[in-house]
Amino acid sequence: MLLARLAHVSAAVATTPARSQKIALLADLFRSAAPADAPVVIPYLAGRLPQGRLGIGWSLLKEPPAPAAEPALTVRAADAALTAIGAVSGQGSQGERKRLVRELMGAATAEEQRFLVGLLTGEVRQGALDAIAVEGLARATEAEPGAVRRAVMLAGEVTPVAEALLARGPGALEEFLLSVGRPVLPMLARGASSVAEGIGKLAGPCAVEEKLDGIRVQVHRDGNDVRVYTRTLDDITDRLPELTSAALGLEGEAFILDGEVIALDDRGRPRPFQETAGRVGSRVDVTAAAAALPVSPVFFDVLYAAGQDLLDLPLAERHDHLARLVPEPMRVRRTVVTDPADRSQLRAADAFFADTLDRGHEGVVLKDLAAPYSAGRRGAGWLKVKPVHTLDLVVLAAEWGHGRRTGKLSNLHLGARREDGTFAMLGKTFKGMTDAMLAWQTERLRELAVGDDGFVVTVRPRLVVEIAYDGLQKSTRYPAGVTLRFARVVRYREDKSPAEADSVETVLANRQP
Repeated sequence: MLLARLAHVSAAVATTPARSQKIALLADLFRSAAPADAPVVIPYLAGRLPQGRLGIGWSLLKEPPAPAAEPALTVRAADAALTAIGAVSGQGSQGERKRLVRELMGAATAEEQRFLVGLLTGEVRQGALDAIAVEGLARATEAEPGAVRRAVMLAGEVTPVAEALLARGPGALEEFLLSVGRPVLPMLARGASSVAEGIGKLAGPCAVEEKLDGIRVQVHRDGNDVRVYTRTLDDITDRLPELTSAALGLEGEAFILDGEVIALDDRGRPRPFQETAGRVGSRVDVTAAAAALPVSPVFFDVLYAAGQDLLDLPLAERHDHLARLVPEPMRVRRTVVTDPADRSQLRAADAFFADTLDRGHEGVVLKDLAAPYSAGRRGAGWLKVKPVHTLDLVVLAAEWGHGRRTGKLSNLHLGARREDGTFAMLGKTFKGMTDAMLAWQTERLRELAVGDDGFVVTVRPRLVVEIAYDGLQKSTRYPAGVTLRFARVVRYREDKSPAEADSVETVLANRQP
C-alpha cells in the first residue's frame, strides 16, 4: 500500500465528525491493504509508531526537502526507513540521522510529508483509534464486529487480528482464545460526576469499589509459573517479586487476576503515585528496591479460574470466584447497592466514597453487577468517580501544532503565580481544546507574543485558563518541583487577571498527604 493512500484517508478521517463515515473510510482502506501492511497501517492510523519514540525532534523536521512529485513510497518502505533511523547510534549519529530523515522526506509527497511530520511529533489525532479500526476491519472483511472486538481483547492488540482477518477471513477469529500466560486488554471505566449520577446511569444493582491510585496489573498463574503484566501488556514479572509470592500463595493452580499494585506507608495510606510508578518502573537491583519500597497487590476481578473462562459471566458471579480465590486483605474494599432507588443505600454509597477519599485513595468505581468483562473498552458497565481538581493558571507560551492543528498554537505552557509576581511553569497540555478555542487562542496569543523560534511562541503572561487535572506528581523538570497529571483545558477565564491566578503555594497545598 502506498503511504499516500494512508495519508489521504487519515486526513479525510480528521475532517469527518461522523463515526459511521470514519468507519466507512477505514473499511475501504483495509479492503486495499495486504496482510503484511497491517502492522504499519494500524498503529499509523492511531498516531503511533511501531518503533516507539525515535528521538526525531523538530530541528530535523522544520526544513524538509522538496517533496516528491508523484507518490511512490509504500507504508512498509516508510516503516523500514524509520526503523533504520532508530537504529543509528555512535559517533556521527546526528549527521547520519539527519541524512536518513531527509532521504525519507524527499521520497514523500507534500501530503505524505505532512503525515510523517504529524506521526513523528505525536500530532496525528484524527480519531482513527483502535475501536474505530476494529469496526472498519469488521466491515471490510464481513466479520461480526463483536467477534472482532473479542479477538482483539484476547490478542491484546488490533494488529494480529487485522493480519489474520486480511489473510484468512472471519474464520480466523476462532484462533484467538483466552489463555493463561497471554495477557488481554483490561476493561476500562468511563467517568461520572458523582456517585448518585453514576448509580443512576447503571440503573441496577452495582458494586461501589475503591479506586486506587496505583499501577494496573494482570497476574497470570499456571502452576508454578507466574507472569505479571501492565495495562499496556508489558511483562514486569521480574520487577515485582512480591506479586509472584502473593500469586503462589493462593490455592488456585491456574488463574488470571485483574487488579492494582500500590505502595502504602506505615499507616496503610497510599504513598504518592510517582513512588509506586518509580518502583514498578525500576529494573535495577530489584531485591533492594523491594526491600526499600514494598508494594501490595489489590485484586478486583478474575478472568479465568478453576479451568473456566469467566469473561462472559456477570460481575456478581466473577466476584464469587474472586472471593473464593483471593483472601480479603488482597481484595478491593467495596460496598453493594442492591436497589438504586433506596435512598439509604445511596447515602451509604456516598459515605463509602467519602471514607475512600479520607483513606487517601483516588475515588470509587461503580460496577454493574450484571456486566461481563468487556476488555479493552470503556464500556457502560464501569463508571469512575473522582473529585474534580481545577486550577486557574497563566499561559506562558504555546507550541505550534502539526497535523490537523498546523498553523494553530496548541500545546500550552502553564504557570502558577509566585509571591514575587513571576510565574513557575507546572507543565503543558494540548487537551480539551475545541476547534473554536484553538482558533481564538492562536489569535490572542499571537497578539501577546514576545518571541517565536518556529516551534514555541513565548507570550506575555496575561491569559488565565482554568485547568482540570487528576493530581500532582513530583518533577525535577519544573521549578516548583511538581507537575500536573492529565491536565486539560476547561475554559479561558478572561474575567480574571494574572494576579488572581492560583499561586504555587495553593498548588502545593493540593498535594495529597
